[in-house]
Amino acid sequence: MADKITKDQLIALLNEDLAREYQAVITYRTYASAVPGRFRQELREFFTAEITDELGHAQILADKIVHMGGRPETVPAKVKYTEDPKEMLQNALADETETVERYVQRREQAEACGEYGLAVDFDDLIADETRHRDELRMMLKRWD
Repeated sequence: MADKITKDQLIALLNEDLAREYQAVITYRTYASAVPGRFRQELREFFTAEITDELGHAQILADKIVHMGGRPETVPAKVKYTEDPKEMLQNALADETETVERYVQRREQAEACGEYGLAVDFDDLIADETRHRDELRMMLKRWD
């Protein structure tokens, strides 16, 4: 179980997560537009489809930050730009893997802070991000 954290600490962590969800939206939109080569159509469709989930995650986080008395972050985390399809998938996989790890920790922190509804919300976010991670792993196998 996570150590007890304050509501303000949890809000700050949620804002970091929100910035990363914004980053994911921008990354996927940019990659969908920039992806070249023989897998363009498949990767464009994949990246475009991910945007809706990431926006939904951002909405959950922003709403909870406001409900907890905080102010939602408005600046995304830094986007890693590339025009190499394999690198796009590797970057996305690294980001999704990190997100799953952060959200498992955040779920424990939310529960430790008495935010039980948010902890349950993180179960859904973890499931979504795990599916994204697993799909990216499968897509990368074609480059092995």
